[in-house]
Amino acid sequence: MVGNIDEILVGAGRAPNVEGLNLEAAGVKYGKRTGVEVNDWLHTSNPRIYAAGDVCLKYKFTHTADAAARIVIENALFQGRKRLSDLVVPWCTYTDPEVAHVGLSEREAEDKGIPVDIFKVPLADIDRAIADGEEDGFVKALVKKGTDKILGATIVARHAGEMLSEFTLAMVGNLGLKQIANVIHPYPTQSEAIKHTADMYSRTRLTPFVKSLINVWLTWRR
Repeated sequence: MVGNIDEILVGAGRAPNVEGLNLEAAGVKYGKRTGVEVNDWLHTSNPRIYAAGDVCLKYKFTHTADAAARIVIENALFQGRKRLSDLVVPWCTYTDPEVAHVGLSEREAEDKGIPVDIFKVPLADIDRAIADGEEDGFVKALVKKGTDKILGATIVARHAGEMLSEFTLAMVGNLGLKQIANVIHPYPTQSEAIKHTADMYSRTRLTPFVKSLINVWLTWRR
């Protein structure tokens, strides 16, 4: 039996509001659904005109629009060569718990033919999450197989949007899980889940061969 429904939310999508701008006269190409066409430097088809924000970007987030505007300012006013494709774009869906993501997903990595290792820690294993009664969720890191290079990360947690920036910073700074594992995280915090994810990578480095070397060393040191 279907229960009573109070409200229905319809997500019809968005369309760029470019009507009346007379872009044709300025030589600026656009699509009614895709918006203004730009290249990697955010030039439109008229090289003297740039665009930024939802009107031209794939990722229609406020923070992405801000990052794109900074590219336009540098490129247009200071002869910069900043590229849109160089941005590492995080996003967060503000449900309860939140869903936050940056970089590649497992499917995207598979489609690109990139072999990966996955490290995942449930929040139910984190003391602060247990104490807060917020055990639903996880932290998952995607790294290039056999390395600690972070290709993407997903966090599902009450404060996932706040936690994700550690992964985003690591990706922008070309830091791997090894460096995150070396960072002391305050206890108890939910961000410890990120360190635990990095610790999972560190444990993979303890191969049977490495273990045997350690045993030989410890035996010799006795």
